Amino acid sequence: MGKIVITGASGQYGRLATQGLIERGLARDLILMTRTPAKLADMAALGCEVRYGDYDDPASMVAAMAGADKLLLISGTRVGARVAQHQAAVDAAEAAGVGHVVYTSFIGIDDPANPAEVRHDHIETERLIRASGLAFTFLRDAHYADAMILMAGPGVMASGQWISNAALGKEAMVWRDDCAACAVAVLAGPGHENRTYDITGPELQDFAEVTALMARLTGVPLEYVAVDDEAQYAIFDAMGIPRRPVDDQYVGAIPWNSDDMVTFGAAIRGGFLAICSDDVERLLGRPARSVRQMIAENVEMLRGAAL
Repeated sequence: MGKIVITGASGQYGRLATQGLIERGLARDLILMTRTPAKLADMAALGCEVRYGDYDDPASMVAAMAGADKLLLISGTRVGARVAQHQAAVDAAEAAGVGHVVYTSFIGIDDPANPAEVRHDHIETERLIRASGLAFTFLRDAHYADAMILMAGPGVMASGQWISNAALGKEAMVWRDDCAACAVAVLAGPGHENRTYDITGPELQDFAEVTALMARLTGVPLEYVAVDDEAQYAIFDAMGIPRRPVDDQYVGAIPWNSDDMVTFGAAIRGGFLAICSDDVERLLGRPARSVRQMIAENVEMLRGAAL
């Protein structure tokens, strides 16, 4: 089936996709591109080829992609600064003779009124991939349930409050694992060229409903508190979260920046992310996993955070 190159392969999504492809017996067909090859020594031991490549060093990416037929382009982490990096990756793919780019995009980006800052990065990246003439598959992932339940959830449990500027806007949060599994299905199977998939969870929910669900499953009283954008900024400022992205700066182990998160909440509030599809089931042959299941599988961790 040819070689598959994965950018950012040492990140969470990259490792999940790599593991899924290894489980399909494709280890020796994988080229893992990373700025930190030592982090992928375990994957190299399983038969994958690990190569140095950096979005900010275009020549390194051309060398890293040499011999690949497909590229899994995992979007960079610098919101507002990704288009130039992605352009360099697509240029490198063209130079290296890659034929098919699978890109991890984001839902709801077609509407120019969508205020989410991430929209610009993703719609522009999709545009430049189309303009390249390469075959493409766009995986428009919904908001990760992991981000809200596993990463933000312990803070909610500790404070007793879920505070958000999303009001009662709905979205269909999706497991990161399911997103990566969909990428594996596309990369390992035929017939996905020039297609766009909405990778979402199985149901639309607002954060008030999710808060009530967490309270019910954990037995801990929780309150949903809707705030405006300025109040949301003030909360993030007090936590020491920068307004703009800062490389390698983490707050609570998360590379947050508040411009991204506040505009994200505004997009949810405005209904721009109220998209629910069955594309996960069509790609994986099973339904997308739910927010309820994620909470249920992590009840003890969440309860522990409330003590």
